[in-house]
Amino acid sequence: MELALLVTALVVLIVLGAPMGVTMAMLPVVYILVTGELPLSTVPYQMYEALSHVPLLAVPFFILTAELMNSGQITERLLVLARELVGRIRGGLAQMNVVGSMLFAAMNGSAVADVAAIGGILIPAMKKAGFPGPFAAALTAMGSTIGGILPPSILIVLLASTVGMSIGSLFAAGILPGLLVGLLLMVVVYIYAVKRGYGRFEDPFTFGALWRALIGAWAALVIPAIIVGGIVFGVFTATEAGAIAVLVAFGIGAFVYRTLTPRTLGTTLFRAVKITSAVFIILAASGPFSWLLNRIGALQGLEGFLLQFADIPVVFGMVLVGLIIVVGTILEPVPCVIVLAPTLVKVCVAAGLHEVQAALVLTVGFIMGSVSPPVGVCYFTAAAIAGEKIEKVARALLPFLLVEIFVMFVMLVFPPLTLTLPRLLGFIRG
Repeated sequence: MELALLVTALVVLIVLGAPMGVTMAMLPVVYILVTGELPLSTVPYQMYEALSHVPLLAVPFFILTAELMNSGQITERLLVLARELVGRIRGGLAQMNVVGSMLFAAMNGSAVADVAAIGGILIPAMKKAGFPGPFAAALTAMGSTIGGILPPSILIVLLASTVGMSIGSLFAAGILPGLLVGLLLMVVVYIYAVKRGYGRFEDPFTFGALWRALIGAWAALVIPAIIVGGIVFGVFTATEAGAIAVLVAFGIGAFVYRTLTPRTLGTTLFRAVKITSAVFIILAASGPFSWLLNRIGALQGLEGFLLQFADIPVVFGMVLVGLIIVVGTILEPVPCVIVLAPTLVKVCVAAGLHEVQAALVLTVGFIMGSVSPPVGVCYFTAAAIAGEKIEKVARALLPFLLVEIFVMFVMLVFPPLTLTLPRLLGFIRG
C-alpha cells in the first residue's frame, strides 16, 4: 500500500512538472510527517550521506571541462575532423553527427553538453541540407547518449561511486559498447540515407585534408588521452584526472586556440556552476529517497521480484531490460543510478552476471532515460534546437532506441563485450 501511494505521488508530481530533486526530497518529508516515526533531521542527514563520496568531486571538473571546450570552440574543430573521417559516406552530415558525438563524448562524458554543442551546429545544417527536422533531432539526442557510455562518462563515475566499484574498470568496460552503439547508429543512418536519397560530401578524399583536420583538433584530442589513460592505467584518480582536464581545456582554449577570453570565461563558469548545482541537488535528494524506498521495503521487493527469474537467463534478461526501460521513462538517469543501481547490480551478480558487465548494462539502459519521453532532457533539448514538435521527434527516435536496446541484450548474452578490456588492463582477474 505504501509503495503504491509512493509511486502514484511520484508520477503525479512529475506530470505536474515538479523538479526531480524537489520531488524526491519531498516524499520522505511527507512520509516522516505522516508517520511521525523519525525526526525530520533524517532527511538532511541522508542528503549529506548521499554526497559524502570523494569520487563525486570528479563530476564538477568534467562538467567544467565540457563547458570550457564549448567556449573554446573546440567542438567545431572536432566536427571538421568528423567530416574528413565519415562525411563521404552516404548521409554525410548525419554520419558526422554520430562521429562528432563520439569524439565529444571522449572528452567530457556529458550527454546534455553533447546535444547542445553538436546539435547547435549540425541540426540546422542537416535541416538545410534536406534532412527532416525530427530525424536530425532524434539522431542528435540518441548520439548524445554515447557520452554516458564512453569514458569519461559522468554517469559511470556516479555509478562506480554509488556501488563502490573501480571507476577505471568501468571506463575500460564502456569503450567497446560505446563504439558499438556509434557504429550501429551509423548503419541505421546509412540505411535511411540510401532509402531516402540523402546526400554526402562530394569533395574527393585527400590525406592532406585529413592531416589538416587532425592538426586542427590535436590539442582537443589530448584531453581524452589524459583523462582516460590516466585513470585506466592508474596514474591518477578520477578526481585528479578531472582537475587536470580542466587545466588542459583552459590552456587549449586560452593559449592554443586563443578563443577563450576573460568575458567568455565568466559565462562558462556560470554555466558550469548552474549545471553542477542541478546535478548535485538531484544527487542529494536521491539519498532520502533511497532511504524511503528501503524503509518501506520497495528495494527489497524489487530484488525478490527479479531473483525469481535468476535461474532462467533469457527471461531474466528480458525482465531486467524491460524494467530499466520503464523506469527510464519516469526518472532521469542520475536518480536511476543512485537509487536503483546498488540493488540491480546485486541482483545481476546473483543471477550469474559479472558486476562490471551488470554495471554497463545499467549504464546503457539508464542513459536511454535522457532521450525517452516524457522526462528525457536530451530529447527535449534536441527538439527545441530543431524547432520540431516533441511527438514527431519521439516517433523518429524509435529505430535509434532499438539500437541501444539491442546493445543491452548483446552485453547480457556476450560478456566479452564488456569484460575483455578490463581483463587486458588488469582490473579483472581470471
